[in-house]
Amino acid sequence: MKCKICGQTASINLRSHKTAFCDTHFLTFFEKRVNTTIRRYKLIGDGDRPVVAVSGGKDSLSLWVFLTRMGYAADGVYVNLGIGDYSRVSLEKIKAVADRIGRKVFIFHVADVFGRGISDVAKALRRVPCSACGMIKRYVMNRVCMDKGYNLLLTGHNLDDEAAALFGNVLYWKKEYLWRKDISLDEREGHLSRKAKPFFLCSEREVAAYAIISGIDYIYEECPYAKGAKTILYKGILGKLEETSPGTKLMFVKGYLKELTEMKALNQRDGEASGEMQYCATCGYPSGGEECGYCRTLQKFELPYSAGFEEYG
Repeated sequence: MKCKICGQTASINLRSHKTAFCDTHFLTFFEKRVNTTIRRYKLIGDGDRPVVAVSGGKDSLSLWVFLTRMGYAADGVYVNLGIGDYSRVSLEKIKAVADRIGRKVFIFHVADVFGRGISDVAKALRRVPCSACGMIKRYVMNRVCMDKGYNLLLTGHNLDDEAAALFGNVLYWKKEYLWRKDISLDEREGHLSRKAKPFFLCSEREVAAYAIISGIDYIYEECPYAKGAKTILYKGILGKLEETSPGTKLMFVKGYLKELTEMKALNQRDGEASGEMQYCATCGYPSGGEECGYCRTLQKFELPYSAGFEEYG
């Protein structure tokens, strides 16, 4: 197997693209594709101040390094969930990348604010850890944008993530979520930051190759609470389809993006678009009631409002 560009021995075969590359030319191919995605879908503008949601994994750290290589001045934000060695090692990897690229990262420690890790927070709320984690992360990511002057939140979601989420939403016809899985989401009334996913059309394997070739040291282990998640099952099903018919996942997700405009129009016509936004009486964050989930959680533990960040770098 030879590199398509130079004819040297290829290090990666991309069946979905019917091509293969050596390390050097794969990096060129990958970065060109992501830059094309950014331009085509207008994910990052000249005046934007982006911040990257980092976790210590390959996707978010690769995105952070990629953006720096491309000249984007992007800082990071990390939510330390207090999951023992997993969180400790994740933070070590994040700080190492921050040092490498010369950017800062804002760190939110769940235990410092709530007095306990995410597992105990979830138990008190009678929610599964992933649900409590999602609520806190959504709040913190938007809060750092509001408080620190960033107008764009970037995440490392890849093609496999998006295909699995889309598969699940279609399988159960969760129409209320289908239109929200866009490659980017607009700011809402100055309180919810713009969001974008530059790796939306890059497979997990491609991102992993980019991380390894680029020498990015990331945490290999999945979050302990991800075990048994349906998205892992969906990824396995789609992976088998991909083996039989390379390019299936890319076709599935690109087809979704193509139809999304019509889907959003139908959503609005049927009256399913969100109504007038309410705001939390305590912190001003968008909320479905008088208090947002974050502030209700603090009140559950009889704690004062706090959303402070440690700044590293």
